[in-house]
Amino acid sequence: MGAAGLRALLDSVRYEVLPAKSTEDKVLAHVPRDVVVTVTASPVKGLEPTLDLATRLAGHGYRVVPHVPARLLRDDLHLKEVTGRLCEAGVDDVFVPAGDADPPAGVYDGALPVLRRLTELGSPFAHIGVTGYPESHPRIHDDVTVQAMWDKREHATYLVSNLCFDPRVLGEWIARIRRRGITLPVHVGVAGPVQRAKLLAMATKIGVGESTRFLAKHASWFVRLAAPGGYAPEKLLGRAEEALTDPEAGVAGLHLFTFNQIAETERWRRALLDRLGG
Repeated sequence: MGAAGLRALLDSVRYEVLPAKSTEDKVLAHVPRDVVVTVTASPVKGLEPTLDLATRLAGHGYRVVPHVPARLLRDDLHLKEVTGRLCEAGVDDVFVPAGDADPPAGVYDGALPVLRRLTELGSPFAHIGVTGYPESHPRIHDDVTVQAMWDKREHATYLVSNLCFDPRVLGEWIARIRRRGITLPVHVGVAGPVQRAKLLAMATKIGVGESTRFLAKHASWFVRLAAPGGYAPEKLLGRAEEALTDPEAGVAGLHLFTFNQIAETERWRRALLDRLGG
């Protein structure tokens, strides 16, 4: 990949973290304030750990994007409470996936009704992200996921693509959604420089039920990460250069899944920027 194009992507980066007990200290120790931090939400632990960490990090001066899965919201009152709490903390950007809670905690079974309700509440957040699926969703047909993005475009301001390890698939997906008339900027989801053993340990620590769900849902990730030669995010970025740097692709930056290997992810980014002269 050309140095300028890769530098731009690495400078417009988001780090996705899990709200574990050590996460706040790791972020403070290793993540610069100009890096956006997104905080996931667990269907097992609920929204509270996410909201708590997001408000703490916002208080430390970070630009924070909490995940607010629709299926973790109990009702309209709960949505208003969450919105008020985040706005009070100065959070102006949220990511609204459907979520994996099964059954849902309340009345919302998908992201679109929550997005519509936020619009009715006066669009309290300046930025709202929704999910894109370059690789097929295990339970939803590709045509449905693309249609869902079309339906959400009036309420959302950007897309975050789910993990993809195939540069060809990633490029074809970006071209497809653009042909469909979806113009939202895309933050491309990329696994950080994660080690398979550490990833497995992290998945286990999430909890037995949660890790089983995680491993079942993302089994293909572990196959890719265990491939001969290992996984290096810069290789994927290089092979996807044309798709990511084409002005018509509308790629706004990278969304790096850290799996809470936060120090390792930032060291990798800094080292790569140094090699590129950034």
